[in-house]
Amino acid sequence: MTNTPSQASSVQMLEVSPEFAGQRIDNFLRNQLKGVPKTLIYRILRKGEVRVNKGRIKPEYKLQAGDLVRVPPLRLAERDEPAPLAQGLLERLEAAIVYEDKALIVLNKPAGIAVHGGSGLSYGVIEALRQLRPDAKELELVHRLDRDTSGLLMVAKKRSMLRHLHQELRGDGVDKRYMALVRGRWETGKKQVSAPLLKNTLRSGERMVEVTDEGKEALTLFRVLRRFGDFATLVEARPITGRTHQIRVHARHAGHAIAGDSKYGDEDFSREIRELGGKRLFLHAYGLKVPLPDGGELNLEAPVDEVWSQTLGKLVE
Repeated sequence: MTNTPSQASSVQMLEVSPEFAGQRIDNFLRNQLKGVPKTLIYRILRKGEVRVNKGRIKPEYKLQAGDLVRVPPLRLAERDEPAPLAQGLLERLEAAIVYEDKALIVLNKPAGIAVHGGSGLSYGVIEALRQLRPDAKELELVHRLDRDTSGLLMVAKKRSMLRHLHQELRGDGVDKRYMALVRGRWETGKKQVSAPLLKNTLRSGERMVEVTDEGKEALTLFRVLRRFGDFATLVEARPITGRTHQIRVHARHAGHAIAGDSKYGDEDFSREIRELGGKRLFLHAYGLKVPLPDGGELNLEAPVDEVWSQTLGKLVE
């Protein structure tokens, strides 16, 4: 039933026998295509290159007995090529991609993964994506997210897209929305924080930001999404300016530190959240609107992870 792929395989046609009925197509292919990295399997599924009964399907499609699965030609690494580093990280990031075209990748970056190597890290998102997309020679980060912040991150595959998005980010063309779980009851009337921010680099290389008149102008708009009594509030944060650690410092300046923030947070509040299973920074870039060079608009939303959703489920409104 299975054709084991060679280093550059040809098209494969796999007929689904009854014992595989009801199995998801992604799990079926991982079982049938021995030696093929999961990252490659998810990529061909997302691009619609796998066909079932001559039609496109989604990765969660459940097979039926007699289905005919068409697998496109696959190029595997040569035996003398070095194995890619951090295969688990590569697989997580491949599965985290929510949008991709010829010029742009947008992924829902997991919390705890740096966007680039440095400060003792040999690699981050951008280095991993360069392994995943070796043919994309111009991959560059469009913007950054803190290591512990999750959510939508843009990576340009072409210089022209990088220039376009940098121009839009300097203006007001890009709309980025975050969710944050903060300490205490955020009042509905408190809709913005305008406080200048100054960035300092400590001897250790750690970056710290403080509110001071000597800093650069910074503005964040806030909106209450959900309250958990007087204990915590889920807010939406929309940074109008793009300063380092802006949302985290502005939230603390407003008297409502973000849960899990080891640098600017409230340790007692963070400890109570951790005891509920919330072992992460509760800041997530969930919404993104981006004007594209062709005049269209990319409008994306990214779900929070299981730790986030399960922790909020334990809070009392």
